[in-house]
Amino acid sequence: MKKLLLAGMLGTSLFAVSCSSVNKAATSQNQRAEFLKLKGDWQIVSVDYDKGYKIKPFDEGADAQCFVGSHWRLIPNNWTGAYTLNGGGSCPAITQPIKFEIKNGDTFMFKKIYEGTKAKQNTAGYTLTVVNQTTDQFSLQQDVPFEGGSVKVVYNFERTGMK
Repeated sequence: MKKLLLAGMLGTSLFAVSCSSVNKAATSQNQRAEFLKLKGDWQIVSVDYDKGYKIKPFDEGADAQCFVGSHWRLIPNNWTGAYTLNGGGSCPAITQPIKFEIKNGDTFMFKKIYEGTKAKQNTAGYTLTVVNQTTDQFSLQQDVPFEGGSVKVVYNFERTGMK
């Protein structure tokens, strides 16, 4: 009887572990499907933040408003892409290759890739949170540290091509 009870408990725990693995795999697949929706060409249509601060995102030396109208190409199957600032006025014209990844379902991390270097050689990057994602729009939220607190910056994207 003890052996039968032990076998039953072992079978139940193995079943619970296998179900847990199946659930994790299903969650991972659902997240991957969501991130594949990011594939394509995007444009930043607005940058929202407290205008009392001077924000210069991603170490480009350009005001946050220079990113409005910028073009972003994201290729999730190999986690590469690039962004292009159009230039004009006091805004520089820049095309910057990037390597990005999505972690924990909503964390968008990217780093710049410079000519002659490999992605693994660059350990510095940026962490943003994916919010309000739909098929044709999404936003990235960045908390920029400032005087012991932080300033919330939200980059609003709209699809411009390739789904």
